[in-house]
Amino acid sequence: MGLIQLEGMEFFSHHGYYDEERKIGNKYSVDLEVELDITSAAASDDLKETANYETLYAITAKVMSETFHLLEHIADNIISEIKTKFPEIERVKVKVSKHNPPIKGLCKLASVVLEK
Repeated sequence: MGLIQLEGMEFFSHHGYYDEERKIGNKYSVDLEVELDITSAAASDDLKETANYETLYAITAKVMSETFHLLEHIADNIISEIKTKFPEIERVKVKVSKHNPPIKGLCKLASVVLEK
């Protein structure tokens, strides 16, 4: 088994529980980790034998371009889309972070981590 990780992907998206958040938008970060058998790809040097990280990014970007209320729902959608495209993936872990969340105080990031 092996891991493919995409760290620090950044998006400007219109997610949020409050209407104003969805209207104004905000900066989000996503970290992604997928676990799968990469021994064939390692031996063959063939992209078809692994999960293409360009495709993983595109799936994440597609989900981030939609509008959701909760970080939990965003993370779940990213995982579902990835597992649909790459059924050979054993496990997906995603961390979705909202920069400067609307709370009454200083907070750089609010994050949700989901693993399936």
